[in-house]
Amino acid sequence: MPDGGHFQLGQSFPALVLNADFRPLSYFPLSVWAWQDAVKAVFLDRVSVLSEYETEVHSPRVTMRLPSVIALKDYIPAARRPAFTRFNVFLRDSFECQYCGEGRPTQDLTFDHVIPRSRGGRTTWDNVITACGPCNLRKSNKLPRECRMFPRQVPRQPTSWELQENGRSFPPNYLHESWRDYLYWDSELES
Repeated sequence: MPDGGHFQLGQSFPALVLNADFRPLSYFPLSVWAWQDAVKAVFLDRVSVLSEYETEVHSPRVTMRLPSVIALKDYIPAARRPAFTRFNVFLRDSFECQYCGEGRPTQDLTFDHVIPRSRGGRTTWDNVITACGPCNLRKSNKLPRECRMFPRQVPRQPTSWELQENGRSFPPNYLHESWRDYLYWDSELES
C-alpha cells in the first residue's frame, strides 16, 4: 500500500462490480472497473459501496477511500442469448479442444466447422467447436465419420447463464481479498 494510505499515480485499484442482486455482472472476464469509473459512479449515486481500499483520493472539498467492491443500484438483466463470438465458443467449450480434450491457452486454439464450410456447413453455434491446431489440421475438410474424429460434446447454443457458470472455472490472476465474499469459483481461492 502507498505511504499513509494515500494514492500514488500509476497504481491500480480496480473495483469489483456487482449487479443489484450482489452477483458479479460477469465472471469471465471478471466485471471490474477502473477506480476513476467507480468513484464517478459513487458521485452519480448509481452504485452502493460495499467495501473500500485503505487508499484515499482527494479533491479540494472531498476525501474518500477508493471503492474495492460496488453494487449497481439498478439491476441489469443478462442477455438471454449470448453473442456468437470466437471467445464465447471457447468459453462454452471450456477452452478445450473438442476432439482431443486438451486445454490450451486462447492463442493456441481455433474453431472448427464440424461439417466443413466446403461441404455446406454453416458458421453457427450448432456447427462450430473449439479445436487445437493439430486436430484442426488432421480433420481438414472431412466429415467426422470420414476421419473418425467426433466432438466430445454436440455443439449447441449455450445460455448466458451457462457461459457465466463456465467462466467461474477460470479465476483471474488478480483477486483482492475484499472480493472473496462476493465471488464463488469452482476452484478454491489461494489463502
